[in-house]
Amino acid sequence: MTATLPSLAELAAEEERLQFPGFTADDAWELGSALVSTGRAERLPIAVDITRNRHQLFHAALPGATPDNDSWIRRKTRVVNRFGHSSLYVRQASIERGTTFEAEFGLDPSRYAAHGGAFPVLVRGVGPVGVVVVSGLPQLEDHRLVTEAIRRHLGG
Repeated sequence: MTATLPSLAELAAEEERLQFPGFTADDAWELGSALVSTGRAERLPIAVDITRNRHQLFHAALPGATPDNDSWIRRKTRVVNRFGHSSLYVRQASIERGTTFEAEFGLDPSRYAAHGGAFPVLVRGVGPVGVVVVSGLPQLEDHRLVTEAIRRHLGG
């Protein structure tokens, strides 16, 4: 990856800003539909998935997305569900501790991928209740696509 990853402090601040007052199935539909609209407009080969309490509320695959994207979605989602932070945050935390996610945690890489693109659905005063994830682009682009969609959904 050629782009510089954001610092852990920047990613933590982003998680603090991008919190929902609540999160319904309608929110998942609106957010997922917005991601699909952006993907279509920009002709992005992405898959989008949104869960709440491990219940899939939204899933779409755009032209160019492959079954591998669904595998990446599952692996990145497991990281968010396990650690309560974005998959990019978890990756950067290991890097800033002088190691890698793989070396630090020893989790099966066929089940866990600390690569950008999965962001927790954070409800203010509650914590993480789900995951919004995009797969198909370089990891920083996946992450930014998700966070920008959440920011717009929240009115920021």
